[in-house]
Amino acid sequence: MTDTKKLIEDGNAMLGIEFGSTRIKAVLIDENHTPIAGGAHDWENRLENGIWTYSLDDILGGLSSCYADLKKDVQSKYGIKLTKLKALGISAMMHGYLAFDKNDNLLVPFRTWRNTITGQASEELSSLFGYPIPERWSISHFYQSILNNEPHVKDVAFFTTLAGFIHMLLTGKKVLGIGDASGMFPVEFATKAYNAKMCGQFNDLIKSKGVSQKLEDLLPEVLVAGQNAGTLTAEGAKLLDKDGELEAGVPLAPPEGDAGTGMVATNSVKPRTGNVSAGTSVFAMVVLEKDLSKAYNGKIDLVTTPSGELTAMAHANNCTGEYDKWIKLFGEAIAACGFTVDKSTLYQNLLGAALKGDKDCGGCIPYNYISGESMTGINEGRPLFVRTQDASFTLANFMRGQLFTALGALRTGMDILFNQENVKIDRLTGHGGFFKTQEAGLTAMASAMHTPISLMETAGEGGPWGMAVLASYLVNGKGKSLSDYLEQNVFATAKTKTFEASKEDQEGFNRFFANYTKGLDIERAAIANI
Repeated sequence: MTDTKKLIEDGNAMLGIEFGSTRIKAVLIDENHTPIAGGAHDWENRLENGIWTYSLDDILGGLSSCYADLKKDVQSKYGIKLTKLKALGISAMMHGYLAFDKNDNLLVPFRTWRNTITGQASEELSSLFGYPIPERWSISHFYQSILNNEPHVKDVAFFTTLAGFIHMLLTGKKVLGIGDASGMFPVEFATKAYNAKMCGQFNDLIKSKGVSQKLEDLLPEVLVAGQNAGTLTAEGAKLLDKDGELEAGVPLAPPEGDAGTGMVATNSVKPRTGNVSAGTSVFAMVVLEKDLSKAYNGKIDLVTTPSGELTAMAHANNCTGEYDKWIKLFGEAIAACGFTVDKSTLYQNLLGAALKGDKDCGGCIPYNYISGESMTGINEGRPLFVRTQDASFTLANFMRGQLFTALGALRTGMDILFNQENVKIDRLTGHGGFFKTQEAGLTAMASAMHTPISLMETAGEGGPWGMAVLASYLVNGKGKSLSDYLEQNVFATAKTKTFEASKEDQEGFNRFFANYTKGLDIERAAIANI
């Protein structure tokens, strides 16, 4: 403790902060990349005028609240104030749209990745480029605004992601890590910059619609891991630390998306490695040895690692959000009976019950569509629970169904990679809240993916820890590649747990998935009628 206390006092700790969909989390690490303190702030997106968003107050208040919680943890553990940092990094949920005028005023409320309102833009741009441009990408949001003749378009001088926005507030720099940038607009993997040909095509397209801006002027500068992305300004320090105790001048790593930090947190940045991040949304990232044979619009994204390696991304909007609500309901039922159960025990027991269920969930088929899913062609969300009259309607099957359905849309995308593109991977590593109840989460994921799933000790820390590691790489990398730095400096002695699903579990998921796929028309009917 004494050494850790001195490390913090001397300003040699490194900090990662990540804006997740339901939680903003900070992780402070030492020179061995070990978490030594943390902080968090819970938040929730809201549906306003048909758009999923967080307000500016939500964003700024959440940032300072999370940091204040971190300071409190440092004070509690070490009896000192946190006033100095060696390096800092910001990450956040990828994609989305934050547009600003020439004076850096936000023009419209933040449009998050969860929105499925850009279908026309996504389809037209994918056709124009011959390259998958998903609905949630920033460029889809910007172009859809043009198609909709939104009045704010003429005033757009810059647009970015949530991570890019927070970074801009802290440093004054309009930059973005290449992983996050590749989810705004396609990048060229050779040049580590936005695709010049596609930029030209886009400019010609919007000029024909009376829009005069040049895309190159509107996007943040692309940086790769290890490049200095600016320093914490005095104004930025005050935004972060409302007490005014944090010193300015801290170097910042390029801001990244949660996909990139997940790759770092699971040591999945080189070809034939992959990871699954499972929380409010779920996505699998597989670093490719070569490009895919064709574009799979709405199914597979092509993005990059924080160091710029080509990566296939299968993304589903919905994962744990619906079973979180069911578990909360069960907690209320228990409380109504006069009993008290803490949240952790509730999750462990209810999700753990899934292990006792029928392999195929016994005819129970939930749909966790809080929002739409392009992967399965669902444009809105209607959470549903469906069963046959003769279903084995038990708690175990109900909860097993909740875990399986959380992976239904993801499995649709992974089937493309494994079966159609014959992509090979040496390891698939999991992280995120889905794995907090380890045995249940691992069983469900390995059953769905038909691939052994590994968990690292750091899996629970996930993205914010990965961002802290990228901050460490900025100041300690010493010319090493990111993959070498992770292998040699971060994960050399890492402990890993690997789980392989039984043949029966895999076959059970396949039967469930067949019913899930056939039943998607039920979801569409609900959207059309309710």
